[in-house]
Amino acid sequence: MITRKGRDIGICFLRTCFLKPVSVAGLVEPHTHVSGPTSVSREQHASPSVFRIHSSYTPAGNALNRSTLEAWRRTLPSVEEMHRVLKLQAKKQPLPTEQSVMDWRDCVKISREAYENEMRGGLGVQSLSFKEWLLQRSLVDSHARRHSYLRISLTEKCNLRCLYCMPEEGVDLTPHGHLLNTEEIVKLVELFALAGVNKVRLTGGEPTIRKDLANIVKQISSIEGIKDVGITSNGLVLSRSLEQLKDAGLSLINLSLDTLKPARFEQMTRRKGHERVLGSINKALDLGYNPVKINVVVMKGVNDDEILDFVELTRNKNVNVRFIEYMPFDGNVWSTEKLVSYKEMFKAVNTYAKETSGDGLVRFADGHGEVAKNFRVPGFKGSVSFITSMTSQFCGDCNRVRLMADGNIKVCLFGNNEVSLLDALREGATDEDLLAVVSAAVDRKKAAHAGMDILHTLKNRPMVKIGG
Repeated sequence: MITRKGRDIGICFLRTCFLKPVSVAGLVEPHTHVSGPTSVSREQHASPSVFRIHSSYTPAGNALNRSTLEAWRRTLPSVEEMHRVLKLQAKKQPLPTEQSVMDWRDCVKISREAYENEMRGGLGVQSLSFKEWLLQRSLVDSHARRHSYLRISLTEKCNLRCLYCMPEEGVDLTPHGHLLNTEEIVKLVELFALAGVNKVRLTGGEPTIRKDLANIVKQISSIEGIKDVGITSNGLVLSRSLEQLKDAGLSLINLSLDTLKPARFEQMTRRKGHERVLGSINKALDLGYNPVKINVVVMKGVNDDEILDFVELTRNKNVNVRFIEYMPFDGNVWSTEKLVSYKEMFKAVNTYAKETSGDGLVRFADGHGEVAKNFRVPGFKGSVSFITSMTSQFCGDCNRVRLMADGNIKVCLFGNNEVSLLDALREGATDEDLLAVVSAAVDRKKAAHAGMDILHTLKNRPMVKIGG
């Protein structure tokens, strides 16, 4: 395994060797700075620390600046891979975009080898069995992050067609027989709980499409070690079953609503139902959910004119409005022109807070693993938050693992490394094997996802097939 130090050395190697002096004259545009020993002049060394491969060697003359190299360092598996990527750009070939799905048996082998090496090296408690060792460290990655939050997609189907989530042409659904059933979901949650998961969120697609949703909630909430069971829903039909779900043990609610305008709702979701979503929000408040979280994906020129209207919702309602930076997924035609940054949103909301209350936004003390930056307007009952995946990553204390409807485990929302727990379950894997698969998958998690200049070029699933 390449260590962080080794990757840093690799960056230096790329700067000093791969971009060697003989290549600089032909590849680098005049008056730019190249890190490392080259034949550039003293005047050039005084210029900004950015180098640019000549446009004839890259698809669009893209700047390979320090942040780009750092993004590669965090997301690529080896120095050799960085060499390969640079060479692909030089040949006008696209960056690597394949999804990587490991065989579960290879994962078991990797975890067992790690265990045996640790035991031989005297690095662990010598009396631990393989299963005991897995229970201690299967949810701890190579960057010492402990994962205690499991998000489970119950279905790939959805009764809305939101622009940022569902490709316009739709998606190919996984056949029913190749999806996790209720028994398999509960068994996997039991194993995750043994290893340290204490919070589960049920997503989709749209989780309320599952007829056995209340049964799933009841069984999961009764598992020892599970403290919270939440749901992320579009709210279209949630109000019908919300009382039953609360009785079953549902403790947390996130509802997606990107506009307060009925006509715009139809444009953004390609379906009717705005009033029903508002009804689900009010029903959740009536049942005592505190707070009811409202997820708002903000897109420039689409709904960014409603930011302050959403903030106003928090004046008298115990809701937490969560403004989410628009993120790239397969089929949602993402571009930087559609992105409204955290900086822009915060400025608008903070100015509104000053005008409304005389004071700016008040910051909450965010807990470990919190993905949002949380605030309140002084005097308002609710709160506002910003989820800043694109412009201000929060990967450093990420505690989330995703289990998708087809049984694949995904350790990063933007990562394309997956392994199938469903295959393992149906091919006779023991509990020990399943924990070993999880351990190997978690160990592959990168220190951080790529920056948005690279992220939108990488292969990923449509959001509807990952789970919100």
